[in-house]
Amino acid sequence: MSYRVPFVDPKKHYERLKSEIDSAIIGCLTRGDLVDRRDLKDFEVHFATFVGTKYAVGVNSGYHALQFSLQAAGVARGDEVITSGHTFVATVSAIVNVGAEPVLVDVADDFNLDPSAVEAAITPRTRAIIPVSLNGRVCAMERILTIASKHRLIVIEDSAQALGAKYHGRRADSFGTAASCFSFFPFKILGGFGDGGAVTTNDAEIARTVKRLRYNGEDRTTGEYHHHGQTALLDNAQAAILDVKLPYLESWIEHRRKIAGIYHQGLADVADLRLPHFDETNQRDTFQNYVIRTQQRDRLRNHLQVNGVETLIHWPKPMWCHSGLGLRDPGLANTERLCREVLSLPINAEISEQQAQIVVECVRSFYISVARSANT
Repeated sequence: MSYRVPFVDPKKHYERLKSEIDSAIIGCLTRGDLVDRRDLKDFEVHFATFVGTKYAVGVNSGYHALQFSLQAAGVARGDEVITSGHTFVATVSAIVNVGAEPVLVDVADDFNLDPSAVEAAITPRTRAIIPVSLNGRVCAMERILTIASKHRLIVIEDSAQALGAKYHGRRADSFGTAASCFSFFPFKILGGFGDGGAVTTNDAEIARTVKRLRYNGEDRTTGEYHHHGQTALLDNAQAAILDVKLPYLESWIEHRRKIAGIYHQGLADVADLRLPHFDETNQRDTFQNYVIRTQQRDRLRNHLQVNGVETLIHWPKPMWCHSGLGLRDPGLANTERLCREVLSLPINAEISEQQAQIVVECVRSFYISVARSANT
């Protein structure tokens, strides 16, 4: 189906940067730099500088960034790791796949971890916390770090959706006491042309361990194998593409914030809607996703689709409802409500102000029709 307002527009995104991206890819190919070469190393330096950490290590997915960070921090079988019940399954899969037990806790109305729920979930087996900064908004890291310090817990940030967001002037990606983890999936605010991810850290040993784990456990300098690792490098060509895009990131964030402002201005008076505009006194949200809440979610989504507006749902049911994952039902009431009510409207670097106004008009037309039906 062709949409008047697509959720993302990867074709248009490529066309905007075509000459620079083509040049970066051709450079890799003509030099024969395919695996663990200059482009990857350059991007790692530039990305660490952007985030504000000493080290960045490119891996082939956000999932591997999480798994390797947990392993490098020493999380293992018998440990418990507290994380959000409202997150992509990869966050929890990484915990499970290092042999630890995920402890899912509820989120607050801003979709992020409720610090009170985190502290209540701590047991003698708790080893780490993975705060997930969702939709471009940083978790309440001040409180979470205080809790972690009090109980001597490791903090590994899942910043897959929060690159560039700020909390008390610091970037979202620099709070992890062990590491912070990113995804460069194509639809992310900084996306490649395939999957990709990174770990950032100020800990030299964690950076060294992640580098070994991503390449079969081998130290590429000495040839010594230190672990049973995996094949999970960020491809050199993907690194080159990401390095082209990185200088544009701040302008893309400002564009998203402008589009979010159009949505807010146009929809703030719609009674049934809850919009993702929270207190930004000490924060800067990047709106990786623009997630509204409505009790008429499915009807509204159908209406938007008929009118040429593409939307997504993150996520239509809690992860513990997928029996194949073998997760216990933690009874998280707010997470369950979110799964019934959330709907992500189009927001990306390519969407125009005119397209955003089309979305606003389509949403408003739905509620006008609902009101008319109620009065007949």
